[in-house]
Amino acid sequence: MQFVTIVAALAVAAASPPSPRVVTAAGRWAALGDGRQCDAASLSLLPASRTRLQGRASLTFDLRQRHGQFTAALSKPVANGSVMLTIDDQPFLLVARGASAWSRGPVQEAAIVAAMRSAARMRIEGRSVRGLRFIDRYDLSGAPTAIDAAAACAAAL
Repeated sequence: MQFVTIVAALAVAAASPPSPRVVTAAGRWAALGDGRQCDAASLSLLPASRTRLQGRASLTFDLRQRHGQFTAALSKPVANGSVMLTIDDQPFLLVARGASAWSRGPVQEAAIVAAMRSAARMRIEGRSVRGLRFIDRYDLSGAPTAIDAAAACAAAL
């Protein structure tokens, strides 16, 4: 039942015309496609509250731009700068602005995808605009399946 809730929440969180379709789902991850791009995406383990946004991490695949661009909707807005993505024990410095963070380019994106395929967990941490540390945690179960499905979805665009 939790699986269905995650997929429904991902579809709502990713909603933009046209609405994405669920390509596949496994564990805590789903592959979504909207006809222009395909994403492997997951929601953070800690749900939204009055003081926290719902965290969302995704890898975007399309044929025109990047193949596996990492993006995150953060649970707290940050001062412009950087946040740290850590996959198991491997750190990646991301670019951040407001409540969004993203990878720095194709080389980093390939390393992130490779790390996600063999890891069990990841976290994104930074400092909010108020100076408070926050951590968005993710379970990577199902991530390799969602990554493969999103890449195949993009190849069919």
